[in-house]
Amino acid sequence: MPAGSGSAARGAPGGVPRVVVVTGVSRFIGAHVAARLAVDPRVARVIGLDAAAPPPDLAALLGDVDVIRVDPGSGTSVLADLGAEAVVHLAVAAQADPGAGGRAVQKELNVIGTMQVLAACQQAARLRKLVLRSSTAAYGASFRDPAVFTEETEPRELPRGGFARDILDIEGYLRGFRRRRPDVTATVLRFAPLIGPRADTTLSRYFSRPVVPTVLGRDPRLQFVHSDDALEVLHRAVIEEHPGTFNVAGAGVLTLSQAIRRAGRLAMPVIEPGLSATAALGANVGLRSFGLDQLDLFVHGRVVDTTRLVTEFGFTPRTTAEAFDEFIRGQGEATRVLDTERLARAEQAVLAGIRQVREAVREHAGQDRESARERARQVRGAAREHPGQVRAGREGS
Repeated sequence: MPAGSGSAARGAPGGVPRVVVVTGVSRFIGAHVAARLAVDPRVARVIGLDAAAPPPDLAALLGDVDVIRVDPGSGTSVLADLGAEAVVHLAVAAQADPGAGGRAVQKELNVIGTMQVLAACQQAARLRKLVLRSSTAAYGASFRDPAVFTEETEPRELPRGGFARDILDIEGYLRGFRRRRPDVTATVLRFAPLIGPRADTTLSRYFSRPVVPTVLGRDPRLQFVHSDDALEVLHRAVIEEHPGTFNVAGAGVLTLSQAIRRAGRLAMPVIEPGLSATAALGANVGLRSFGLDQLDLFVHGRVVDTTRLVTEFGFTPRTTAEAFDEFIRGQGEATRVLDTERLARAEQAVLAGIRQVREAVREHAGQDRESARERARQVRGAAREHPGQVRAGREGS
């Protein structure tokens, strides 16, 4: 999984693409990226492509964007006809939607859809820039993982989850595109899981549950990126020159137990097969589309190095803890199961209860030992005083 050169020179104003095509504008990230680019005076026109119409809340952002509904298979001619100078490919689904066809439709959108976009980009004569949304899921998650992944790190094991495997395929196709179109600046952004007060993701729904299922005996290290920081990085990738592959995440980590505590939620440890079964229940437990990608993340965790991003983009995202805290504030205090003070009191009560049980066990064990010693002393005393009766009693028994 080569990461590309990674060397980048900050683009001059004259190098900003005038016509930008954004795929996936019916989704949160796509709509917000298109809206930001549309109000950038250096960009003349922004076209949003998607097979589905944006929902009303996102459509309201796209007043200055030319939204075109196209089937993924029709993109080849559209990009060339529009005179695209830059393409931002965001039509990548991180989760399978059971209501829209599940895993088969997800793979069709991610892998086949990306192949068609790249084919269109290859034929777009005016194209100078391609930005691809990828994911740190490309590194997989296993017990063999290093402490920190860099952009050059290969996955130690083939990921179990469908989305992670899609990402590996997508990046493989992009490497082929780079060889065929070396004149196009190709930027791959591997995002950590997005979180924030506005983002609606599998992860945000997971931490919004009153009781959060976890894997028994596991407390993985997690990294997040604030959704607003993800938008800023995508914007800069379009208007500046940053060829190569970049990890995008907030510095620092939170363990899963720390995140649950900060959210004021209650953890429900279950064995790993039990969590898989819980995930299979889907909407019944509020974990719709919770699959093997997320399960492996909550078993093994994942931490990436962001030195290349900070150095070459000149931008430092919020830390993981800051991003998560903003997500919690966006949820509102009313949604917390336990506030910090009550959670601390509950923990102290549990610890006090554990100490009391231990003391009671030790006291009971001590009493039992003393009773046994007393009975032994009585038997020995009786044997000394009445040896014949004791022998007769033993023989009778």
